[in-house]
Amino acid sequence: MCGLESLKKVVGDQFAAIEKTCLLRDIHMETSCGVILVNYGTVLLLQYPQGHWDFPKGHVEDSDEDHHSTARRELKEETGIDEISFVHGFSERSQYSYRHKGKKRTKQVYWYLAETERITVTLSHEHRGHMWLDWAQAAEQLSHKETKNILSLAHQHMVAIGKE
Repeated sequence: MCGLESLKKVVGDQFAAIEKTCLLRDIHMETSCGVILVNYGTVLLLQYPQGHWDFPKGHVEDSDEDHHSTARRELKEETGIDEISFVHGFSERSQYSYRHKGKKRTKQVYWYLAETERITVTLSHEHRGHMWLDWAQAAEQLSHKETKNILSLAHQHMVAIGKE
């Protein structure tokens, strides 16, 4: 008796846990937080080195750092903007996978909506450009379907609370 079926019989109920461990061995999960930043009906987009356009976002660096703090810190690091107020009631999560150095990585991003009166951006070395665009233009400019969906949800929320 050899093979997978034999292993299932030997380990019984533990097979599913063993199989999951083996599948996850080469997967690395990352958690990031990002901001859909609004200034009087315009939304800030950043151009990343690979050429795509997205919202400011970045990794949770400390296990004690909450998501709002991560989003605020990343926004300041990437844009120089720290004068923001989070819009109550908006929180979304997206997830995607990619390969890095031959290993599958899965990233989950927690998105928050914030407003600012500042429009001057001090771009970090991590980015190639930035634009303030109205909601429709931002939807056209965003590179990924998932972030277009997040933008749509953010816009719907702003309309629902009477801020658009």
